[in-house]
Amino acid sequence: MRYKPRAPRPCKLDPFKPYILERVAAARPQWIPASVLLRELRQRGDEGGYSMLTAFLHPMKQPITEEVTRFETEPGFQMQVDFTIIRLGHNPLLAFVATLGWSRATFVKFDSNQDSAAWCDGIESALRFFGGTPHQLLFDNAKAIIIERDIYGPGKHRWNPQLMHVAEKYAFTPKVCRPYRAKTKGKVERFNHYLKNSFIVPLTATFRQAGLVLDVPAANARIGEWLVTGANTRVHGTTGVAPEQRMPRERAALLPLPKVTLALPAPVPVLSQRPVPSESLQHPLATYQALLEVPA
Repeated sequence: MRYKPRAPRPCKLDPFKPYILERVAAARPQWIPASVLLRELRQRGDEGGYSMLTAFLHPMKQPITEEVTRFETEPGFQMQVDFTIIRLGHNPLLAFVATLGWSRATFVKFDSNQDSAAWCDGIESALRFFGGTPHQLLFDNAKAIIIERDIYGPGKHRWNPQLMHVAEKYAFTPKVCRPYRAKTKGKVERFNHYLKNSFIVPLTATFRQAGLVLDVPAANARIGEWLVTGANTRVHGTTGVAPEQRMPRERAALLPLPKVTLALPAPVPVLSQRPVPSESLQHPLATYQALLEVPA
């Protein structure tokens, strides 16, 4: 006597599988991390576990490995800064990212370019966000930062005047990676990958499902909450501690912010502590509000 195959047992994830498949398809060729999807499912009433979700996602994902080089620093010593490209073209989207070396606390501000004014905006906004200044800022070899390497001798570079004005104002020392060694900035480089996968990809998918394109103002309007409730509260894979838990010790070692605001050589927009810009949105505000609301 032959037995009929058993029907699959129903599980808590079943009602949400169409939503998951839709999100995965909308994010292609990128990938939304399981932790992000789990948070979205929780908001929609799912009570299933993380392992159940990852088992369902596993056949759809191809793992990507990336090796980076990290150099550990003392609290308050170094902040690694970078611009990472999200999208180019007629509607570019770039992210200025600043990560404190010891705590791994991170600040993000989106922009449409990475000229010297955008770099200075990002640096000043990050220092105000963290509440102090590290002794050293580590850059790559961007033309908007360093004009000519070693022109005055080994390690003595010609810097962009706007950057040097900001460095003098906040009393930090700029430093650049050796050419072709951007991986020296391992902390911020690793965060760039996390930013794209855990913030950009799911948010882009949400906008795409509504027939919209994620732009600079919309990204800046959402990044502040994500930094406070997500990026800086997660347990960091290297330190084993959430950045916000390490931040009090790091902040205590930072240099105090200047009390007097000096004028920059060229006009630079002044930002609030939270990375939310004043630019008008490309669509009515009600469109974004309706799009980003979580259904009851």
